[in-house]
Amino acid sequence: MDIGVPKERRKFEFRVGLSPAGVEMLTRQGHACFVENEAGTGAGFSDQDYEHGGATIVYSPEEAYGRAGLVLKFARPLQNELEWIPPGKALAGFLYLASSRQDRIDTLLAKKITSIAWEQVQLPDGSRPVLSALSQIGGFMTAQIAASLLQNNDGGKGILLGGLPGVPPAEVIILGAGTAGRNATRAFIGLGSHVTVLDQSIEALQRIYEQFSCIGTMVSTERNIERCCAYADVVVGAVNVPGERAPIIVKRSAVAKMKPRSVIIDLSIDQGGCFETSRPTRHDRPTYVEEGVIHYCVPNIPGVVARTSTHAFMNFALPFISEIANLGVDQAIEKNPGIAASVNTRNGEIFKLTRFNIKGEERHGS
Repeated sequence: MDIGVPKERRKFEFRVGLSPAGVEMLTRQGHACFVENEAGTGAGFSDQDYEHGGATIVYSPEEAYGRAGLVLKFARPLQNELEWIPPGKALAGFLYLASSRQDRIDTLLAKKITSIAWEQVQLPDGSRPVLSALSQIGGFMTAQIAASLLQNNDGGKGILLGGLPGVPPAEVIILGAGTAGRNATRAFIGLGSHVTVLDQSIEALQRIYEQFSCIGTMVSTERNIERCCAYADVVVGAVNVPGERAPIIVKRSAVAKMKPRSVIIDLSIDQGGCFETSRPTRHDRPTYVEEGVIHYCVPNIPGVVARTSTHAFMNFALPFISEIANLGVDQAIEKNPGIAASVNTRNGEIFKLTRFNIKGEERHGS
């Protein structure tokens, strides 16, 4: 199979859809990899690294897309990138089409592109291994982001996350006990914060309580969320429903009752956000103030730790990429229910699972 690896063109997206190690494995299996010039620079991979792995370096996006039967991107394509993909070919990446603009979906359908969303790849036990890699990083990063935003120089209320003897630590509320929520919990506890986790699933709360017995846990209801927001210094939204828009579980009225200069970090913003007051921001202007509360709503948080993110992504995605390349797109979808679960568009239609029974994760897991 001919595989194209284009340069990412979204601002502050430094990751890449295939590493040099991935290229080496695929070329040894007999596939051709066409990597756009400087596609891996942000993640610390040079063109020479890719050439040593067996890739052919191409010097225009049109060639990277045009020569590929399978395009491997990291982030959702921009409209002009979609125009470069030949009709009938395949595209794989973190697509989050449920929160995409309609014209992007219309283009995928009109060109009969098979779109594979890595965030939806699912194993028989219900786990989503490729998404999990990025959720871990996003969860870990919330603590360092919150620590900075609570400082006075960033507009915060001047609170140290861990407190000191005689001074209480920050109160952190985490909505969602999935992968991102668990890793955020670990990071905040490591810095000495007092953490309370909310989730709709008692089983998820049981698991996280057994892992971190020092935390508080509550069932996620509208009343409990509002009560927790009222005393929180930091609220982290880690709500994820793969393939769908994230549900809005924190209303504006709850945000309005938060203490001034508290911090909201919405990890669900890739899928539209789980706070009524959320709207996407960028790494160069990551925050805004709404209802007196600092909002951090950057969709691609792990994009600025591109080398770590790309390696973590490759650890989980490469077996699926190899299977698609070796079997072909149609056969891989037919034989692997996990890959089938990740298909969003195919043959000009929205792809729906009618032949596979895939177990779902907890609604507030991420």
